[in-house]
Amino acid sequence: MPQALTIEGFLEQSRRQDMLRLVTAGSVDDGKSTLIGRLLYDANGLYEDQLAALRASKLNRSTGPIDFSLLTDGLRAEREQGITIDVAYRHFATPKRKYLIADTPGHQQYTRNMATGASTADAAVILVDARNGVLPQSRRHAAIAALLGIPRIAVAVNKMDLVDWSREVFEAIRNEFAALLERLGVKEAAFVPVSALEGENVAHRGRSMPWYRGPSLLEYLESITPAACGGGRFRFPVQYVNRPHLDFRGYAGQVASGVVKSGDPVLALPSGRVSRVRSITTFDGELESAYPPLSVTLRLEDELDISRGDMLAHPHHAPLVERRFEADLVWMQAPPAAAGREYLLKHTTQTVRATIQALRYRLNMDTLAEEPAEALELNDVGRAAVETSRPLFFDLYRENRTTGSFILIDPLTNQTAGAGMIVAAAKSEQSVETARRALLEVEFETSRVTPAERFARLGHFPATVWLEGRSELAYRLERQLFHRGCAVQVLADRERAGILPELAEVLHAAGLIVICCAPADAWAEKERARAYAGADRFVAPPPEELPASDAAAARVILGLLEQCGALRRDRVDAGEGI
Repeated sequence: MPQALTIEGFLEQSRRQDMLRLVTAGSVDDGKSTLIGRLLYDANGLYEDQLAALRASKLNRSTGPIDFSLLTDGLRAEREQGITIDVAYRHFATPKRKYLIADTPGHQQYTRNMATGASTADAAVILVDARNGVLPQSRRHAAIAALLGIPRIAVAVNKMDLVDWSREVFEAIRNEFAALLERLGVKEAAFVPVSALEGENVAHRGRSMPWYRGPSLLEYLESITPAACGGGRFRFPVQYVNRPHLDFRGYAGQVASGVVKSGDPVLALPSGRVSRVRSITTFDGELESAYPPLSVTLRLEDELDISRGDMLAHPHHAPLVERRFEADLVWMQAPPAAAGREYLLKHTTQTVRATIQALRYRLNMDTLAEEPAEALELNDVGRAAVETSRPLFFDLYRENRTTGSFILIDPLTNQTAGAGMIVAAAKSEQSVETARRALLEVEFETSRVTPAERFARLGHFPATVWLEGRSELAYRLERQLFHRGCAVQVLADRERAGILPELAEVLHAAGLIVICCAPADAWAEKERARAYAGADRFVAPPPEELPASDAAAARVILGLLEQCGALRRDRVDAGEGI
């Protein structure tokens, strides 16, 4: 006979379960609140007093003996109108994991509330009314979910009972929405036909749609693997300097990403000083390591000038440090956003003054077209160039949702004006072009060392290797060439790729093998580099033909360099590099 679970055992079991954060979205009256209520009910996530209150309620009894939407629509105005206005959060758990669901409103005027609920979600459930198909607000919420970097989207085609469980209706909506998600760059999506009112395919598979052989909505959610704790590069925004007495100085904050251990080297920004972690202190004692979302105090071996708003990171993987950047904005207040307006910008633990330098475009939610815009109105989504009064320490939003996001605050009302996701550090076209022109004016013919003499000394001719991304491969290849006695240099600058070909030409003239690591869209730069190096000394393997393993890919590129004659085979030793 199995032993009964004690309170302590239950709490320990709950502590060990991971949590999946969900957001529900869609157009008004698509049935989001009813779906969540039905999911809680079928998953045994309701208490007896909640069920009793639902059965006693006299509102919206047309839905049946229980109106599941009342579980999330808690405001009086929501219950009276039968709509969702504010974001409602609900917890429930299954034997596999815990869930935190954000029920967001469907009306266009409350789009900002949807963005708030989706900002921390691991997955989104977007509802579509089977009778109405894909509406503009459905498109808007899908676009916002994609902008916010939600990696997985489940599209629940609801109210299938009102279209006679029609397979044709479901497949038409699925095909239209799949095309939309593909344009938005969403790679993982699932489509589930459901009836929240009847409970079909919500928590359990139903019998009314035998043609559907996929999982129920809850079964799909159970199959999702949340992002692992400690993923990404180490980032620790300092919130508070903890100095209880003369013998203790620590820096308190929450680990934003990555893992830090006692003894790890850390880089302090903006000073650029490097130290090591002496200890990781919490209220319950010291830890050997810390990861998101733990709040800890880090003590360092050296006395550094660090204050609130500074950041600790790994010395070899530092964030970008810039005052100008490009960002996608979701506008959240009635006064519109316009170029030249000043705001307060809150990013991690620091708040700085910021100015919208330019509006690049506004996203048309019906067509997903990028349209010129003089302003962003309430609930608009667009891209802007932003400049801050002092540098921020950030990553791109697609790489780190915590350090790549910010909010803009109206300095007069102290209200949140907009939410932003950093997509790129600003490119100073003028400075890049000036540097490129200066490099073009360098006279290489003045050298009196001939290419043949350099080959005799170095054992190789100059060559350019062009890689699209894969910086770790670039550095591995550099190390292997160095171990073979080659003169080699990596050039990797994703934000100023415009000058890479000219820099490579300078190093080419000195007889070096140059490894350029550039963005995939730097086509013009790639062709300039090919022209400077010459086709017989330019190696640019297609990314899809390189092995996924950096070690194997490096061997392939070494073979290409030997084939083109840049490397002399008899100089290759037995060393394998790193």
